Amino acid sequence: MTTDSPRWCKSSYSDNGGACVEVAPNLAASRGVVPVRDSKDRGGPVLGVATGAFASFVAGVKAGRFGSV
Repeated sequence: MTTDSPRWCKSSYSDNGGACVEVAPNLAASRGVVPVRDSKDRGGPVLGVATGAFASFVAGVKAGRFGSV
């Protein structure tokens, strides 16, 4: 079951240093996008990333295609 209210979460790898993004994957199926926002500005803008693009990004991160930060 999906809902129209985003359920925000951040990576389990986040160290709470404040430089994080949050995603609301619960909306992917119903809206076709994964909302992304800055964890420091929860009332700020939300970027809607198409589910296919988000899946490709996650696959790239897992494969190490972006190097280390």
